[in-house]
Amino acid sequence: MGIIPSRNLEEQRREKDGIVYFDRGVIEGKDGRKYQRYAIQTHFVQVGESQKDLVEKYVRPLYQEGDILSFGAKVMCMCVKSVKTRDQVKPGFWANFLWRFAGINHTGVGMHEPYKLQLVIDMPRVLLAAVCSAVTKLFGVHGVFYKVCGKGVGGIDGFYERSSFDLYHEMALINPEHPNELCEELSRETGIPVVLM
Repeated sequence: MGIIPSRNLEEQRREKDGIVYFDRGVIEGKDGRKYQRYAIQTHFVQVGESQKDLVEKYVRPLYQEGDILSFGAKVMCMCVKSVKTRDQVKPGFWANFLWRFAGINHTGVGMHEPYKLQLVIDMPRVLLAAVCSAVTKLFGVHGVFYKVCGKGVGGIDGFYERSSFDLYHEMALINPEHPNELCEELSRETGIPVVLM
């Protein structure tokens, strides 16, 4: 997904009861059902904000029976304080050595930052993943590191020097450990079905 031209954003922009949202069109699910998608604009959510309050403020005015809220993982991380700051992370020998060999994807995001890589090193199976990755790269096979480590690696977001948000220079978001339970709790509190995106 690339940058959306501003003229397209203006065509998609809607507003109701003071809530700004964007019509992202229809997608078809695996079951053949069609879903209308809307992206709701919020303020820049800070660490520790109430997810229930966010839903009541931004989603409730637009909600219709049958809707499902796809709650952003980054926002959930901020709300449940699943974050690490630079001063909480101390890159060790391996992080300081290995970050130079880490891959960078098409968006410029990867593990090529010692603080972010240290978060990965603290995860289980990382040494096995590093060995497997080194061996398979010799044969032109890429992406093995992420497959062996598991989905948790892809859930680490932040410590981006290039981010336009200063907060993300100094902070990383880590996907919450129990997303299903968090979604069920938010659904109980609001009466709106929730999935984590």
